[in-house]
Order: sequence, then structure tokens, then C-alpha cells
Amino acid sequence: MKSRTGRKKALETGKAIALAEAIEYAEKSVVSRALVDKKAGTLTLFAFDKDEGLSEHTSPYDAVVHVLEGRAELIIGGRSVLAAAGGLVIMPANVPHALRAKSRFKMLLTMIRDKGA
Repeated sequence: MKSRTGRKKALETGKAIALAEAIEYAEKSVVSRALVDKKAGTLTLFAFDKDEGLSEHTSPYDAVVHVLEGRAELIIGGRSVLAAAGGLVIMPANVPHALRAKSRFKMLLTMIRDKGA
């Protein structure tokens, strides 16, 4: 699996954004594009080719996965959660999680930092 970070110019503020159109798929890759990176949290778009994913890891922040296109399986604390376009999954901080695209899959990941972090 290749991982690529999008290098497009920043999105304009104060305008409506078609999220699924703001990132493109790449064959056998995971592509990411940071939209917001602030002390309070981050917004990152991801595009996964089928069968690509993220290996198990933990984060000190709550993470919200908003599925824009396709389907994915998330493993959260050893439990499988299937998510499809239009769905939302909240992954709690400090719980191991992983992700595998069941089809080509786009998501918006929102990381929410605790005030004390």
C-alpha cells in the first residue's frame, strides 16, 4: 500500500465544499488531504482504494469517521463495525482501531482534541 498526502492548494473558506470531489482515488493507495489543522482538532479527507486501509493504532483523541463514498470495516477495540456512505462512526480516544476499505472508500476524519491536551 502506498500512502500519499494531497498537495492541492488550501480550500477556500466561506464557501460550500463538495467533500467527495475534493480528493481523488489512487490505485493501490491511501490518499489524504488535510483541510483544517488547529489546536482544537483536525479535519482530514481520505480516499482508499479497495482493500487498502490503516493498520491498528491508537490516538489520544476522539475520532469521528464520516463516510462520504463506499464501504469500510473498522475494528474498534477488537469489534467489527461496518460503515457505508452517509454513515458516521465515533472512535473513542485511546482505544486501538484499524480500517479496511471494502470498496473504494472516501471519508472525512475529524479528530477532536480534549481542552486539557
